[in-house]
Amino acid sequence: MANLQMAAILEKITGKDKDFRYMATSDLLNELNKESFKADADLEVKLSNIVVQQLDDVAGDVSGLAVKCLAPLVKKVSEPRVVEMTDKLCIKLLNGKDQHRDIASIALKTIIAEVTTSSLAQSIHISLTPQLTKGITLKDMNTEIRCECLDILCDVLHKFGNLMSNDHERLLSALLPQLSANQASVRKKSVSCIASLASSLSDDLLAKATIEVVRNLRSKGAKPEMIRTNIQMVGALSRAVGYRFGPHLGDTVPVLIDYCTSASENDEELREYSLQALESFLLRCPRDISSYCDEILHLTLEYLSYDPNFTDNMEEDSDDEAYEEEEEDESANEYTDDEDASWKVRRAAAKCLAALIVSRPEMLSKLYEEACPKLIDRFKEREENVKMDVFNTFIELVRQTGNVTKGQIDNNELNPRWLLKQEVSKIVKSINRQLREKSIKTKVGAFSVLRELVVVLPDCLADHIGSLIPGIEKSLNDKSSTSNLKIEALTFTRLVLSSHSPPVFHPYIKALSSPVLAAVGERYYKVTAEALRVCGELVRVLRPSVEGLGFDFKPYVQPIYNAIMSRLTNQDQDQEVKECAISCMGLVISTFGDNLGAELPACLPVLVDRMGNEITRLTAVKAFAVIAASPLHIDLTCVLEHVIAELTAFLRKANRALRQATLGTMNSLVVAYGDKIGASAYEVIIVELSTLISDSDLHMTALALELCCTLMADKRSSPNVGLVVRNKVLPQALALIKSSLLQGQALVALQSFFAALVYSANTSFDTLLDSLLSSAKPSPQSGGVAKQAMYSIAQCVAVLCLAAGDQKCSSTVKMLTDILKDDSSTNSAKQHLALLCLGEIGRRKDLSSHEHIENVIIESFQSPFEEIKSAASYALGNIAVGNLSKFLPFILDQIDNQQKKQYLLLHSLKEVIVRQSVDKAEFQDSSVEKILNLLFNHCESEEEGVRNVVAECLGKIALIEPAKLVPALKVRTTSSAAFTRATVVIAIKYSIVERPEKIDEIIFPEISSFLMLIKDQDRHVRRAAVLALSTFAHNKPNLIKGLLPELLPLLYDQTIVKKELIRTVDLGPFKHTVDDGLELRKAAFECVDTLLDSCLDQVNPSSFIVPYLKSGLEDHYDVKMPCHLILSKLADKCPSAVLAVLDSLVDPLQKTINFKPKQDAVKQEVDRNEDMIRSALRAIASLNQISGGDCSMKFKSLMSEISKSPMLWEKFYTIRNE
Repeated sequence: MANLQMAAILEKITGKDKDFRYMATSDLLNELNKESFKADADLEVKLSNIVVQQLDDVAGDVSGLAVKCLAPLVKKVSEPRVVEMTDKLCIKLLNGKDQHRDIASIALKTIIAEVTTSSLAQSIHISLTPQLTKGITLKDMNTEIRCECLDILCDVLHKFGNLMSNDHERLLSALLPQLSANQASVRKKSVSCIASLASSLSDDLLAKATIEVVRNLRSKGAKPEMIRTNIQMVGALSRAVGYRFGPHLGDTVPVLIDYCTSASENDEELREYSLQALESFLLRCPRDISSYCDEILHLTLEYLSYDPNFTDNMEEDSDDEAYEEEEEDESANEYTDDEDASWKVRRAAAKCLAALIVSRPEMLSKLYEEACPKLIDRFKEREENVKMDVFNTFIELVRQTGNVTKGQIDNNELNPRWLLKQEVSKIVKSINRQLREKSIKTKVGAFSVLRELVVVLPDCLADHIGSLIPGIEKSLNDKSSTSNLKIEALTFTRLVLSSHSPPVFHPYIKALSSPVLAAVGERYYKVTAEALRVCGELVRVLRPSVEGLGFDFKPYVQPIYNAIMSRLTNQDQDQEVKECAISCMGLVISTFGDNLGAELPACLPVLVDRMGNEITRLTAVKAFAVIAASPLHIDLTCVLEHVIAELTAFLRKANRALRQATLGTMNSLVVAYGDKIGASAYEVIIVELSTLISDSDLHMTALALELCCTLMADKRSSPNVGLVVRNKVLPQALALIKSSLLQGQALVALQSFFAALVYSANTSFDTLLDSLLSSAKPSPQSGGVAKQAMYSIAQCVAVLCLAAGDQKCSSTVKMLTDILKDDSSTNSAKQHLALLCLGEIGRRKDLSSHEHIENVIIESFQSPFEEIKSAASYALGNIAVGNLSKFLPFILDQIDNQQKKQYLLLHSLKEVIVRQSVDKAEFQDSSVEKILNLLFNHCESEEEGVRNVVAECLGKIALIEPAKLVPALKVRTTSSAAFTRATVVIAIKYSIVERPEKIDEIIFPEISSFLMLIKDQDRHVRRAAVLALSTFAHNKPNLIKGLLPELLPLLYDQTIVKKELIRTVDLGPFKHTVDDGLELRKAAFECVDTLLDSCLDQVNPSSFIVPYLKSGLEDHYDVKMPCHLILSKLADKCPSAVLAVLDSLVDPLQKTINFKPKQDAVKQEVDRNEDMIRSALRAIASLNQISGGDCSMKFKSLMSEISKSPMLWEKFYTIRNE
């Protein structure tokens, strides 16, 4: 049937009537596009002949359709037919009539684009390339044909360059001479053709091409246009081959800089191309260009203001008023010249400078000295497009400052943040001048500069608000303003309002509020939404506290309320506007409720109504939370019952965010309006929230338990409420406590819940205690209770005892000690729990009144069970916290006398010290001396466990007594025993915590003596130093900034596989290789990962990626994982450095994702390999986000390999969408 249909189409397609031919060609296209279409050999020949014939049809629309037919046809016919068609088309292109040439060229490009298999690519290349080369190189060939041939060859090379390696040399020899052709179009196409070829060239041929181009550049009598072409060629080569161009920079950069400075005055293009090539080098060869960066910086700054035809004689700081009057006729006498192309040079210089800023974080301080003033001065640029580039370059500078100095204090004079702060007043002055310009684009650019500034330095504009207000007003009020400009102005206003202190704005509220409120009434929804967000911030600024800071906010209440109310009641508007109006109204009511008495009955029901609408209910619930938390105690009587009923129903909904918000809002409402909500409503709420308590969602559980405590704590709740809690919530709580996942907020909430239960006297203490203790019993079906659950139960028992009062508490302690004394008790779980409970109670309350309690606990050190021993050491330490003067000497005495129990006793001591360092308590001097002697004696212990505990103890004591400890630790860094050196460095690691401590200034001058142990002979000491460096980088980066130039090369050295640390162990039947350096390498890479977050400006990524990161990507499983994370981070933060070496990173990633475990591998190995592949794909997904990554052929082929493998693609797809 299909063949009959085809025969009919083929018959019509050659008819005389143009319309018949058109319809038949259209039918043919539809047939070819069908999945089911199959052609036999005979039909294939007919089809390919006829489509090629149709290309020459006199009617343009028929030949256009014929080109479209080629795409499906290539996939449906055999390879010889496709090659035959390309041959015919190529002959048409080279020898055919002029009118057929264009269509033949388009047809060839279509075929090349559709080729997918490498065998077909190979065949096409063999038949096509020689003919195209001939078309390009023949002397008397028509220019147009040459250009078409170059175009098609460029496509062929781009797609199949890798398959053609045998012909690379021949092609290069054919193409290079074309760079000196007389026709500009031929030269231009040759540049892109050679660039396409370059990406797959070997290093030798690439060098040959570069040498040829540089030779052309250096030849004395070259014409200016030839020089320009060769400079373009250099830029194109570097863009095509990335970091591989690095070795040739020594030849090219000086030549380019020389041309730039010595070019004749009107040769703007030559300067532009030179700067573009330098920009490409900066982004793609960051490692090799570093020695030229200063020169390039001076060059870009010189050309940033290059404007030979225009002298800027207007006085710089002319008076503002004079400026206003001048503005009108300014455009009339502004200099214009259509021939003037100097703006291209300035634009290229700005982009080149931006590349320098992005790729060289370590030059930031220098850039602030030299480039920043110049950039601010160039805001006055007269060409608008160039001005945008100047703005963007400045934004990059500010953004890079933010990236590099995250979490640092900016009081240091070399710190980029501090340097940026010094420039703020100049920036504002210059930007204000731009905000008075007529051009919308300029104003949008100016606001984006200000916005970036506020993001990086949140409170920097406090002194300049007054001068910025007119610009904001003008942008919002001006008739000619576009919505884009209004959004930018409003976003900036919102950021400024939220990041500065309210009194700064009080003098300008009047000027600011009217344009913002007018914007709330705008028609375009994005402007309205942004204006409503600004209103929210404005409300906070008007009345930051109930007193209002002596500023009279009352005149503004009504206008703001009216503006928002009109938006709130309006139904037919965008969802974003509805949500913003609801949140904003919530803020208005909670802030000005006492001045809106008459309006509340009108607007509260509207908010309740919005709770009933699925689209807006979440926002409305959050708005009620804000209102309920208001210190003004807004009167909600008219809607309260309705709100509570709605909220109770929401607890049953599937939407998690809604349930979370509902629990929070209810809590606030019960606290504020408990007396107005009936007990019956409480009961219903408790029944609903009991279903939300489970370990599958701990955050929700914490919120539900907090609400439950609030309900119980309410003095007015009836006995029934307690009954419902006991029947519904308590069973859930007792099930939750057995969970091994329980921690954090949920555990704290659970403890409060048990305490509240005792306080509310709904449940007797003994019953509760029994149910808690029995929840630790191993059950026949689920086996024993998890270790984490034991700790949770113990903490709840302790809270329960304290809540019940002293008498109950002592009876419980007595019962627990009896369990321990009872030797016949073989129930280890019972003893385990008893010890933990004693520890938890002892930490919160002094237990010294119980005779010999410490001896009872020490007895348990003899237990055969490991968990009981560790629970006993935990208990002893925590009881000592409750009464240091009695129990600490006991522990110290025991450590000295009991050799066998040392490890456990040290753990007890650690509990004491850690608690003291957190609570900022002081030890007595005598006990500190004792503790130190004892700890230093154990520094060299053979057991790693003991050394670690000693190090942690020393580190935490250092937080309490830094003046004593830092010198004592420093002395031991030169100890002859390696274990001692390692222990003191780890001790320093434990003493560096996130919060500021007094140890910081004491240790600052001494850090290098600890961290320089990274050069130590012993690998344990080196690893300790690396771990300490990591902790510094994470918690206190400022302390180590100055040491990094010296430390980083040493750290990088630790990432290399050291042959001398690999040994073979003979296990009889087989040999086993042990790599002692593995842990060290893993720690070193993890340290680099941390440094990238906190000290990006010190790490020179390009010198790290190759060779260190590259070797890590080929290393052991444990090392690859952190390397993948580092690669993802670099792809995000320093894309240019990664792009530059992308090719060399593809191989190790490819090996990792294609690795198959052995047939007999155990499940653990298979799972590890799966994790490994996922981790590599995560890194690949980050690389795929970098723009410009497609210049790497290797990476492109890796991506296509992933997309062709269903398993890999599925994993990649889920990772990408995470």
